[in-house]
Amino acid sequence: MALVTTRSSTIFIATGESTQVFHSVNEVPRLLRRRLNETTQSTSSATILIADKRGREELVRALQGEPSRVHCRLADTIRARQSERAALQRRQISVRYVRRCLELLVPLAIATSLWFLVDVHFQ
Repeated sequence: MALVTTRSSTIFIATGESTQVFHSVNEVPRLLRRRLNETTQSTSSATILIADKRGREELVRALQGEPSRVHCRLADTIRARQSERAALQRRQISVRYVRRCLELLVPLAIATSLWFLVDVHFQ
């Protein structure tokens, strides 16, 4: 049995309340194409490869705002980094808290020691 592979492109562009579908970048109107180029060159863009009917169904589900059933490594990585940042911020807050306590207690301890030494010396 011969293996047949087909390649096709579908570009969904949602602006406002409408979603437009194009089969190649050349079909996209000039103004939308310029905006498409700007947004796809940003750090938050990605290429989506849909290899089967299930992938297409997942894309339609995402466009409709429904949750995906696909396990996404990128989303897991982003969540892990966010939790790491939150843990780092908690540690930084606790370090600041300890530092402020020390900034208050060390001068108080020095003042108390000096008072005690002066009191003992002049009695």
